[in-house]
Amino acid sequence: MNGLTFVELSSCIKDLLTNTDLDGILKECEWWNHQSCCPTNNTMETVLDPSRDDLPLMANTNHILVKHYELDLDVDFESHIIEGAIIIFLEPGSGCKKLSGVDGESGQSESSESGKVETSEPCHIPVTNLGAFSCKMRSKDFADCGKNEKDTSDRSGNHSSREQTYGISSSKNCCDPGNHGSEDFLLILDCCDLSVLKVEEVDAAAVPGIERFTRSAKLSNDCKKIRNQIVRELVTLPADHWREQLYYYACCSQAPGCGELLFTSSPWSLQIRKMGVKTATDFPHIIRIWYKTKPEGRSVTWTADQNGRPCVYTMGSPINNRALFPCQEPPVAMSTWQATVRAAASFVVLMSGENSAKPTQLQEGRLSWNYYVTMPMPASTFAIAVGSWREVKLEPCSSNELSTVTSFPSSRADSRYASWVCGHMEYPCHFQNPDAASQAIIPYRVFAPECLQHCCEENLLQLIPQCLSAAHSTLGTHPFSRLDVLIVPANFASLGMASPHIIFLSQSVLPGGSHLCGTRLCHEIAHAWFGLAIGAQDWTEEWLSEGFATHLEDVFWTEAQKLSRDEAKEQQELKALLRWRRLRDEVQNSTEEMQVLRPNREETGQVSESGASVVKYGLNPEKIFMQVHYLKGYFLLRFLASRLGEETYFSFLRKFVRKFHGQLILSQDFLHMLLEDISEEKRLGLSVEDIFQNWLDTSGIPKPLQGETQTWAESRLVQQVNDEVTKWIRVNLRARKRRRRETEEVFEKLLPDQLVLLLESLLEEKTLCPRILRSLEKTYHLREQDAEVRHRWCELVIKHKYTKAYEDVERFLLEDQAMGVYLYGELMVSENAKQQQLAHKCFEMTKEHMDRSSAKVVAEMLF
Repeated sequence: MNGLTFVELSSCIKDLLTNTDLDGILKECEWWNHQSCCPTNNTMETVLDPSRDDLPLMANTNHILVKHYELDLDVDFESHIIEGAIIIFLEPGSGCKKLSGVDGESGQSESSESGKVETSEPCHIPVTNLGAFSCKMRSKDFADCGKNEKDTSDRSGNHSSREQTYGISSSKNCCDPGNHGSEDFLLILDCCDLSVLKVEEVDAAAVPGIERFTRSAKLSNDCKKIRNQIVRELVTLPADHWREQLYYYACCSQAPGCGELLFTSSPWSLQIRKMGVKTATDFPHIIRIWYKTKPEGRSVTWTADQNGRPCVYTMGSPINNRALFPCQEPPVAMSTWQATVRAAASFVVLMSGENSAKPTQLQEGRLSWNYYVTMPMPASTFAIAVGSWREVKLEPCSSNELSTVTSFPSSRADSRYASWVCGHMEYPCHFQNPDAASQAIIPYRVFAPECLQHCCEENLLQLIPQCLSAAHSTLGTHPFSRLDVLIVPANFASLGMASPHIIFLSQSVLPGGSHLCGTRLCHEIAHAWFGLAIGAQDWTEEWLSEGFATHLEDVFWTEAQKLSRDEAKEQQELKALLRWRRLRDEVQNSTEEMQVLRPNREETGQVSESGASVVKYGLNPEKIFMQVHYLKGYFLLRFLASRLGEETYFSFLRKFVRKFHGQLILSQDFLHMLLEDISEEKRLGLSVEDIFQNWLDTSGIPKPLQGETQTWAESRLVQQVNDEVTKWIRVNLRARKRRRRETEEVFEKLLPDQLVLLLESLLEEKTLCPRILRSLEKTYHLREQDAEVRHRWCELVIKHKYTKAYEDVERFLLEDQAMGVYLYGELMVSENAKQQQLAHKCFEMTKEHMDRSSAKVVAEMLF
């Protein structure tokens, strides 16, 4: 045994008794118990403190990979629990090694307690009579993948009564005391805030017709080998067999169990073991995990929508989906998934899926929804939202009738992969469909709470086709075949979030015209290419997703507005100045290490022998509110486009998307291809090393950016704002001197971004009298502007203690929670009793449903 001795463990407990609470003791004991008894686990978890800032990724992806998830879940709004099973299809990885015990016997357990030795049920003989096996799907149904479902929520009579506690699960443990010296293979999954009830091997051989997957191998009567061979054949089916593959995945997920597996937990992972199995190759390739989420789980948000009706959605940040289901979280673990979700008939289930799912009626009062994805992606990209959403539709015969299309006709769908060879792993790729290449507007739907339907009809619904078309004209083929857009509850902690086939938007983007709504929609649409179709191999390189989306947001939006070249340049220079001011403030008010885009530098992308790693600063609550990876990434791409010429740059970007879609990249992949693709003359001395040094590996404002601001400040739109600021300062001076008979100033109409710059400039003034603030609000109708403008207005109100507009601040803190955290700080810093009272009042009204990270930060400001 290579862990702590009993004496050392006792000493550890004594220390804990004096320094921590009982819950901490239990967690720590369970942690050490696992490490002492399970030497096959990599040592990373022994040196990680779960409360530190780095987010651990524990899954041993170098040893074994999840190829497909099959989720079968029930949503219970009374208990705030999602419960059911996840069936995982596995394939040994390239880094798997044979592990042997100290006695040198690689395949035998040393257990002397026969009652502890796991046994399996006899291998089933495959049958071809479909009537003898109850599968929830038939292959002909995969055009919709939701028909002929049967309610299987009660198919296991005992799984719901067995809940894991810290330490040993059930009566079994991967560290069985009768198994000293044995080193069984461990499947390690990322897992947090879940109650695991049971883990079992699944008998894939029991599926009717499954024998076709054993024909290519010479197998004996070894049931273990037969089951694993079936899964190996199934997960490697050619892309043109994707319907058949989904069908058999579904059938296997309903197959009976053939023996429980041993499992235990640590704070960040679930470890699963089969006694006597020493290698990933021999480990069961299909397992079923019965589990429940916890109401406090950090990946799942239970709240009420804007109509006061219960709803739930996933906002994976900062721990992604590991509190929704056990999974492999590292980006390299790309997989497909299917999900069947049951909920009361009054709810609509939306999810990351290629199909526009239609519900199936189960017993009275319950519906079942089924979604699937055939493009392998990281588990972190999975999203789900369940609520009383209403679909927002235009009048009949409008262009949005396209949104009723669920998929390509089968004759075209099966030709998607025939047009060329892609660089990614094989799957039915949308880029290979010749029809998709010319499809500027993919089918889309919009969902929202009933009270926001009118706002969506007026604004959002009209913008989606414009933004989709603009994205297509810039980058070409849409990576995904359809899109749902959902307006999420007020406590959503961001203005938007993109997942495969679905975008979450904050209600804050709806008021105040089309500008904020359009720009944010463009940002999330850009993530279809950068962030989803092309992902970062190392999550510390967030700029590869957010920097690209921020840069493309401007490009898409100017195209959607059909602006002239000069108008587009003016708007983009104004936006650049605003972002530079934001970056300057962030650099001044954050620690240097948090400003670096590649904090691991030359070690970026490296993992341990097992595949485990950490996300640098992934648990630091400050990181959620920082935009440095958005802003520095944006400025780097803007710099490259300017240096190379926009035509050259965007021509390259389309080539890059063609080459790397469906793959994970590091910064050097993008930079090397860019510099190799252009001539020496256009390269102008640029090198990957210089870009690393100036932009990605250092803190502060990049040197090449420091001389750019003067150009932006001289643009027409910025000069126009400067003139208006001068007028307001002049009026304020006259008002303070009580001169009222002089000629009144005439103020120009300003664009939303100009208003933001105007208000930011006026925030730099030491005093503005109440009459000027009242005039400002009236002149620009500030209460009716978008959230970006109203946020600056609230800052002015707080700074100058303009009590008549405190109701505007209160409204913002209640309705625009994604942007309001900073205002709480301003209210408290002022040390004004009324303002502090307002902050406490708003927090009391929202804290029950506020995003957890936001609530924690606000509470620290207030108390």
